[in-house]
Amino acid sequence: MEWKLYFALSFAMFMEYAIWGAWMPVLAARLVGPLKMSGKQTGWIYATFPLACIFMPLVSGQLADKYVNTEIILAVAHLLGAVCMYFAVRQTKFKSLFIVMFLYSLCYCATLPLVNSIMFAHLAKNNLDPSVHSKWIFIWAPVGWALIAWSLTGWRWKFKTGEKGSDCLYLAAVLSLVMGIGCFFLPDTPPAGVGTPIIQAMSMFTNFNFLVFIVVSMVFFALMQFYFLGTAPFMQDMGIPAKNVPASMGIAQAVQAIATVTLMTLFMDKLGIKWTLVVGAICWFILYIAYIKQKPQWIIVACQPFHGLAYVLFVIVGQIFADTLASDEIRGSVQSLLFAATTGVGLFVGTQFAGVIMDKFRKDNKFQWRSIFIVPCGIALIAILLLVIFLKG
Repeated sequence: MEWKLYFALSFAMFMEYAIWGAWMPVLAARLVGPLKMSGKQTGWIYATFPLACIFMPLVSGQLADKYVNTEIILAVAHLLGAVCMYFAVRQTKFKSLFIVMFLYSLCYCATLPLVNSIMFAHLAKNNLDPSVHSKWIFIWAPVGWALIAWSLTGWRWKFKTGEKGSDCLYLAAVLSLVMGIGCFFLPDTPPAGVGTPIIQAMSMFTNFNFLVFIVVSMVFFALMQFYFLGTAPFMQDMGIPAKNVPASMGIAQAVQAIATVTLMTLFMDKLGIKWTLVVGAICWFILYIAYIKQKPQWIIVACQPFHGLAYVLFVIVGQIFADTLASDEIRGSVQSLLFAATTGVGLFVGTQFAGVIMDKFRKDNKFQWRSIFIVPCGIALIAILLLVIFLKG
């Protein structure tokens, strides 16, 4: 791969996930802390993201496959997202923050599948095997997420902004601005402009393996919201200072980066798609077991790598799996369909479910974390069994 192309695609992957990682893991602590929102309200704020993901990836995928250059869609969406996130900083009431975060999510969620599709498109254009070469681009997703998490922790150490938590929104706004400008310099990626891509992509549901994968993925993406909504306040309740939370959670992305280039291809070659996905799912199950155990305190931080491993072996391998089934004409729409089902429907159900469970096990304004995390742990075990039984290797 030419270095110019590699740098451009890596920049897009790095910034896309740096923006996401700047706010999603730690915003919940601001909502249930300084802003005094309930678990249900916190769930609805986080629900803006999957709600937008249900339809915006399909819209942007259709546009990218048939009408507009992919890099232009990315640039415009991120610039609008920067404006929305800037206004989100100033919102302290549930209704106003919900509206602004929903507008932001409409912009950002349109870009998620397109970063993948622009990468797969140029790998195909240059006759490069995605299972071999994509990992060197995918690695920048966890690097971006982790680097931003550690940078935010450093900022909080120096400027003491952790208790208010608005700094994560400012950071996301700045990163969105940088990404928006940078996208204008990405490689030219015109639409194929033929057929009806999204309808063609829908036909993939007739593939039983793809259908099983999508259903189980939706379950695990729903359970992932217990991680995003619960981990930051859980860590603080367990005695981990707020200023240390971003860096502690960032360990997952550091491990994800390493696993992307060292384990992903190895597992796929040795175990195949099915058992690689199973191993990834088991990693989330182990993480929730550690959350149930709670003590000693170090075990909470020490088990963060399991989230990173799960993301590589389940989510990224799943994206590669979906791309292998897609033709050039529907590449963007297939990635969009995957994001709509998982990051959209899955995460939306998860935000509502996690919010309800958090409120159910909240007594005297304190969360009963052991009871909360038993729920995703049990469901994860059932989903793993379904994957083992029904997905064909």
